[in-house]
Amino acid sequence: MVSIRERKPVEDIQKVLHYTDLQSKSPTRANDPYDYQPGWGNRHQSELIPGTLPVAQNNPQETRFKLYTEGITYSAFAAPRNANFSTYMYRARPAAAHMGFNSIQSTANIENCFLSNNAAVETLPEQAEWAPFPIPSMPTDFVDGLHTLGGSGDPNLRQGMAQYVYMFTKSMERRAFCNADGDFLFCPQLGTLDVQSEMGMLYVQPGEILIVPRGVRVSIRLGEDSTAARGYVTEVWGSHFELPDLGPIGGHGLANPRDFLYPIAHIDEDLHVPFEIVYKMNGKYCAIEQDHSPFDVLAWHGNVLPYKYDLTKFSSQNSTSIDHTDPSINTVLTVKSHDPNTPLLDFVWLGPRWDVATNSFRPPYFHRNAASEFLACLYGDMSARSDNFQPGGASSDSGHTPHGGFGDEYVYEMQLQENQPRRILENQMTIMVESSRTLLWTEYARKGCGCIRLKGTNPKVWEKLRDNFSADPLAKKLLAIVKEDRKNAKLKREMLLDDSKLQALLNGHD
Repeated sequence: MVSIRERKPVEDIQKVLHYTDLQSKSPTRANDPYDYQPGWGNRHQSELIPGTLPVAQNNPQETRFKLYTEGITYSAFAAPRNANFSTYMYRARPAAAHMGFNSIQSTANIENCFLSNNAAVETLPEQAEWAPFPIPSMPTDFVDGLHTLGGSGDPNLRQGMAQYVYMFTKSMERRAFCNADGDFLFCPQLGTLDVQSEMGMLYVQPGEILIVPRGVRVSIRLGEDSTAARGYVTEVWGSHFELPDLGPIGGHGLANPRDFLYPIAHIDEDLHVPFEIVYKMNGKYCAIEQDHSPFDVLAWHGNVLPYKYDLTKFSSQNSTSIDHTDPSINTVLTVKSHDPNTPLLDFVWLGPRWDVATNSFRPPYFHRNAASEFLACLYGDMSARSDNFQPGGASSDSGHTPHGGFGDEYVYEMQLQENQPRRILENQMTIMVESSRTLLWTEYARKGCGCIRLKGTNPKVWEKLRDNFSADPLAKKLLAIVKEDRKNAKLKREMLLDDSKLQALLNGHD
């Protein structure tokens, strides 16, 4: 009889094949201090004090505690129901009670105009890699530690996207951030983000993502036991993140709707403190000063909300017979473009899973895809892809730039005589932002960060990817035979097209 092994819970979240390895009864990790509401695409509601949320209407003449009703819209008023986004908030003081906008100085490197006539941005036709981005030596918060790497389009045109990296060493205290340009998708790599939003608190760790819709105010703070934070932000303009359609997969799989978590109402204990609210508007920073906290919302209802998702919960799909599947099968979230057949971008998970394709070269084949790719390793050893591809760094491959892996595993894979089922990318997590756009890159990404390395000039690549065909004596003999056969076939074809030669040939057979 086959012995039955005891299933033991995995304690380290970075060593699971899937979240279920934790054998947890909670939808959140053990160190997450907050409560959430589950369910993608719902119109959620929450109230700190029962009875605060108005019943059966949005804007009563008198709210409980004489709160102010404030609405935030994300779409046109008359947008179809499935594309109509708004939230009503019931707060101690309206956001309109402030002291005006002012320009501010910042150490951030923000660039949002990615048009060809902007001399500050350029293409990177080469394959590019960045070593881990440096943590600032001076106290720096999220606002000042945000740096644009590249993008396409312009927020003023409501079309396009931008890719950022952030590095900071202190929390935002009495300071909030509001992106008036587009949606932010946060992907932490180092350190935990303790995020306060107008709708409530969210705790976001490496291996999780956070989406903050355009116009929602947040304070980004360091989580418990984190002294520094580093990660990636993907911004989209004129569109928003959506779950991809599943097609033949059916009703479940990939990122399941129930695993997306939304906050519950929460307010600051002391609301009467000075606050600075930094806006990013058309790619520029400005700020307003006010004498009260913006986090004074006691109740809300709607669907313009921040939310988070744990990437270890991703239900991966794969080939169970032959061939390597396209990365689209690992899409967590997608963003539509004006072309119904081509998304603006896909946010893709590349994590641990089983690989079982038989008689197949299992790693990604060399390719020149139309999409531009930005990859970042969140944790684990990705030296099989490249010696320089490390957690905290990144890489990019522009559309139609030839690329693939140059590691020893590629050579090894071609020599395997029998390929058994195996677990791949164990103890690792990498994300990819794949865009249909040609990305233009900032001066910070090309030079200022000090950690870029352009690929394609390493002679070791030629040693790894040898021309085995030309060295094969059988191949040379076969080429000579093919050449002779084609020559004879050409002569025969020319003879058949020449009536006099054809007649002579036919006379010879009489």
